[in-house]
Amino acid sequence: MRGLNKAMLIGNVGKDPEVQSFESGRKRATFSIATSEKYRDKNGVDQTITDWHNIVVWGPQADVVEKYVRRGMPIFVEGRIKTREYEAQDGQKKRITEILADNFSMLGGRQDDTSSQEINKPTPPPETNAPDTSVDIADDLPF
Repeated sequence: MRGLNKAMLIGNVGKDPEVQSFESGRKRATFSIATSEKYRDKNGVDQTITDWHNIVVWGPQADVVEKYVRRGMPIFVEGRIKTREYEAQDGQKKRITEILADNFSMLGGRQDDTSSQEINKPTPPPETNAPDTSVDIADDLPF
């Protein structure tokens, strides 16, 4: 039987991504996201538990992360969980669990770009000097 390794997260980016370029030309972007769970404890006090997740994005998607993903941005990430070991600078072995992203979507639009907010604003109708010819149909109703 084959297993399933799938992670789907919606959270906020914890810090601006770090992007590395390799000699092969391939890029890797890494960043963290926070997911929060809210509940009310037995004393009726609202509590929040926040978990932090390390995200890794490779290839052309790393270019997109580098250009557009910023700290605080809401994001959806879909990928697989990978735990690896490495040796820290002090010589100690460390373990890290990461989400290797297959897909991601930036949620809620670009918050840091005010020009995009201006583009999406509805434009008011042009003002004219023509007389108002609108009819109030409420006056014509028989009831």
